[in-house]
Amino acid sequence: MKKIDPVVDEAIQTLDMKDGPTRRRLIQGTGLFSAAAAASGLLAACTSSGGSSSSSGGSTSSSAAKSAAGNFPKTPGWQFWFANHADTNAFFTPTQYGFADAAALLGLPTPKWGGDPNQSVTNQVNYINTAIAAKADGIATTVTSETGFTSVVQSAMNAGIPVISYNADGVYVNGQPAIGTNRLAYVGQALFISGQIMGSTIKSLIPGGGKIGIGIAQPGAGNIQPRFDGAASVLGSSYKVESINTTTDTSAEQSKLTAWLLGNKDAKGIFAVDYGSTSALAAALKAAGASIPSGGFDTAPTTLSGITSGAVSFCIFQDPYLQGFLPVLYMYLYNLSGTQLFPPNTDTGLTVITKDSIGQFNKTSRFQGASSAQQYLARPAGAINNPMAVTST
Repeated sequence: MKKIDPVVDEAIQTLDMKDGPTRRRLIQGTGLFSAAAAASGLLAACTSSGGSSSSSGGSTSSSAAKSAAGNFPKTPGWQFWFANHADTNAFFTPTQYGFADAAALLGLPTPKWGGDPNQSVTNQVNYINTAIAAKADGIATTVTSETGFTSVVQSAMNAGIPVISYNADGVYVNGQPAIGTNRLAYVGQALFISGQIMGSTIKSLIPGGGKIGIGIAQPGAGNIQPRFDGAASVLGSSYKVESINTTTDTSAEQSKLTAWLLGNKDAKGIFAVDYGSTSALAAALKAAGASIPSGGFDTAPTTLSGITSGAVSFCIFQDPYLQGFLPVLYMYLYNLSGTQLFPPNTDTGLTVITKDSIGQFNKTSRFQGASSAQQYLARPAGAINNPMAVTST
C-alpha cells in the first residue's frame, strides 16, 4: 500500500473528504505538481475563507473552527456589560459564572460587571452611562425602580445598544407590572407570582392563620417588594403579616430576625423574600430558641443546610446562573442576526425546594455559586418527577 504524505492525510481528515476524484488524486499525486503542496493549499484556503464545505456538504476545518464559536461565523469580540443593584452580594456569584460561561462558549470577552453594592439607583445608572460611553455592544441590567432607569435605558437604546433586564424588571402596583423602561426583554423570575406561591406555601404550613413575620432587606425595592406583596395578597385577613426590615447589611440580618422573634413569641411562622434574609433564618430561629415554620428564597448554602436539618421549611429557587447565561446568549444572537432574532421574555423558574425535594441542590456546584469548578453533574436515574405546569409564560 502506498504511503500517504502526512500533509495529504491531514487535509483528507480535516476536510472530511469522501471517496472521489479530488481525494484519489491527492492520495496518488496524479496530475498534481505536488500532492502535499496541493493539500496545504486546500487547508490554507479553508482557513482564510472561514470554512470550506467538503464533498459531503457540511464539515468545517478545525483551524477555521478555532476562529468562531461552533458553526457560527467569525464575529467581532462583542463586549457586553452587566449592571447590578447589589454587585457584591453572594446571590449573584452564579450569575457571574453564568455570563462568563456563555461568553467563553461563544468566543467573546467576559462581560464587565459593576453597579452598586447597596441598591443605589444613582450609582447603577452612572455605571450604565459608563457602558454607553464605552460603546458597549449590549447591556444587561437589573431594574429595581419604576422610573429610575427610564432615561438611561432609553439613552442606551437610542445609541443602538441593546438592553435586556434581568432579575428585576421595574415594580408592581396593585399586582400589575410597572416596568418603566423600553428594554428588549426580561430574564428572571415572575416576582409577584413567586410571592403568591410563597403565600400559598405558608398557608399549607400554617393553615389556621395567625401572626407571621416576613423579612425584607429593602422595603419598596423592585426586586423583592413584589414578592412580599404577592404573599400578602394570598394570605388574606386571617393572617397578621408583619414586615421585618432586615436592611441590606448582611451582617445585621440575623440579629434583626432574632430580635423580632424574641419580641413576638406568639408568632406562628417567620419567612423572608430575599437571599440574605432567608439565609439567616435558621440561625435566627436557633438564637431565639424558636421552632416554627420558616422559609424564603434562593439557595444560599446556609438555607440549604437549614432545609436539610429541618430548621427551614422551604425555599423558592429562581436560577441566578441562567440570569447571567441567557442575556449573553440573547444579546449575541440579536447582534449576530442583524436583529432578526429578538430576545424573548424568559421566566427563569419558580421551584419550591423542601427537605423531600432538595436532592441535587445539595451538590456543591458552580450553578449555585458554592464552587468555581467546572464540572458535569450527572442526572439522577429514573423518572423525572415534576408537578403539573400552572403557567405558560
